[in-house]
Amino acid sequence: MLTVANCEVMNLKNAIRGARNPMNSWARSDSGYNEQGEYVLGENDLSLAVRLRQAGSDHRKFLRQVFVSVDITAPMYWWKEYDTYKVGTVANSTSTMHKITSAPFELSHFSCDRMDQETLAVMEYVIGKLEELRLRYLETKDKQLWYDIIQLLPSSYNQMRTCTMNYENLIGIYHARKNHKLDEWHVFCDFVRSLPYSQELIICEEQG
Repeated sequence: MLTVANCEVMNLKNAIRGARNPMNSWARSDSGYNEQGEYVLGENDLSLAVRLRQAGSDHRKFLRQVFVSVDITAPMYWWKEYDTYKVGTVANSTSTMHKITSAPFELSHFSCDRMDQETLAVMEYVIGKLEELRLRYLETKDKQLWYDIIQLLPSSYNQMRTCTMNYENLIGIYHARKNHKLDEWHVFCDFVRSLPYSQELIICEEQG
């Protein structure tokens, strides 16, 4: 399971202005805000952006200045793969170490959507054991019980992180993960496809 919320795409206006700096071609810029307050690329600016995108990473530096901020909730096994993308990305997560005992353990806190009934029954037993340990820990503050929780916690436990990345990061992530076996990556790639100008600036086939 993976969900996204509170997405913002920022700095497109400044990024496209910077893309025109090398040729001093600012007078050809034809972008602006629509009635909904969204920054819309004009025909000239979009054409330039696409040409730079296709020319390779050395020429599309402006995409590193188009920022995306989003809340992602996903299981720990997915975050372990996402964490390989460190350059140019930042994330602030909810704290497993500090807050793991602050709320009851429930099935909805775990990604169990692909389990069969037999495995799900085992998972429900584990969650029951975690909740038993949590209640005992709250009563006694015994650090051994806290360690029991941390080390028993399945990798299907869902964590929310507020992530910041840029369009250049997303080019690499999307093309590396679009055919991955994990369903969570397909949901993430669907999210990437929903971003402004993603087809032109992220999804298009690599040229450089």
